[in-house]
Amino acid sequence: MQGRYYIRSFGCQMNEHDAERIRALLEARGLERADEPHDADVLVYNTCTVRKSADDRLAGHLGTAARLKREDPSRVVLVTGCLPQAEQAEFFARFPFVDGALGPQNLHRLPDLLEAAVEPAGASPAGFFEDGPHLSGRLAARRERPFQAWVQVMSGCTNFCSYCIVPYVRGPERSRSVDEIVAEVQGLVADGVREVTLLGQNVNAYGRDLHGGGEAAPSFAGLLRELDAVEGLERIRFMTSHPKDLGDDLVAAVAELPSVCEHVHLPAQAGSDRVLRRMRRGYTSVEYLDRVRALRAAVPDVSLTTDLIAGFPGETEQDFEQTLELVREAAFDAAFTFVFSPRQGTAAADLPDQVPPEVRRKRVERLIDLTQRQALASRQAWVGRRTEVLVEGASRDGRLRRGRTRQNVTVNLSGAAEPGAIVTVEVTAATSTTLRGVTV
Repeated sequence: MQGRYYIRSFGCQMNEHDAERIRALLEARGLERADEPHDADVLVYNTCTVRKSADDRLAGHLGTAARLKREDPSRVVLVTGCLPQAEQAEFFARFPFVDGALGPQNLHRLPDLLEAAVEPAGASPAGFFEDGPHLSGRLAARRERPFQAWVQVMSGCTNFCSYCIVPYVRGPERSRSVDEIVAEVQGLVADGVREVTLLGQNVNAYGRDLHGGGEAAPSFAGLLRELDAVEGLERIRFMTSHPKDLGDDLVAAVAELPSVCEHVHLPAQAGSDRVLRRMRRGYTSVEYLDRVRALRAAVPDVSLTTDLIAGFPGETEQDFEQTLELVREAAFDAAFTFVFSPRQGTAAADLPDQVPPEVRRKRVERLIDLTQRQALASRQAWVGRRTEVLVEGASRDGRLRRGRTRQNVTVNLSGAAEPGAIVTVEVTAATSTTLRGVTV
């Protein structure tokens, strides 16, 4: 097939990983990449439905796609990812101009979807939503940067937190074998990759579904030790960790393994035990803070980031104050803060005592204020220090280079280092989100 494609991806890092697989599948069919939707013959929107805000952003982009489809009916519009998986037939009713859709476990069927979508006008839109053992990590990828790579170690989740749609759209936990992951990473390093980010909805649960030969199931900490031994691999990142599953073995791996970066994303969501129970999170605030203390004791320079939800159903002012207290005690280096967003099909959507939207908004503003002050203090503590930075490209204004520390903090730096280089930088200034420095 000749022509050009445009892809827009929304949501989490797993979606970015999947977008790289989508690009490879489309280019294998002979399509070339376009930077703007109006220049493309095939429009692909890779979706997220974890929060309503993602749905709203998608609706705006699909409005553009509908207009372009009216201008040229031969243009193909495809939608992939979690939103069509959650809605299926309802999705096509909402967006009748979409030619085809598939869920995240069906990316391998994208060529079939494309072929069905170019059928004569009047054919019903194609959809692939069956659950199965297929993992997108086994597909070829068209990476954004030659020196960095996403690596899917597992997919799905079986925790069923009351607010979360992920188990319904990505299915149960499925792990790839240690040998398969190690082989992929060895191939990536041979291709010039210096940093990999291991992905899973809950990487701490890695391996629990793998059994055989009478041996114990592999663990995520054990996988990290196998990958640390890959010659030439300089940085390993991972996300996301679940607090209830973060054991001492993983803490030790972060502390001991040279290639494992000093950054752990550990979503707290709330600081009230009553709210945590309603969320079905499986830990208490005391247990969460115990994990924080264990990480900070073992890894002095560790960066701890988190997710927080304001206005969960039934959350009282006292509950919210307990969340603020947990945030103060944990002293997060950065936080992603969200207003509770009810997702159809989850238990939390039907819980009584829904918090009024205005109260939710005010609470999240207070959370943002506190977490940004903490982030600024964390960044300012690096001023005057030297740190290792992997250069990723130009800064937003194009005047400097941009890269990331091992703690996953963005640094804008002066100097002539090329993308992919690892350089030592002396930090000269800080904001709540970035550092500024000079190459030593």
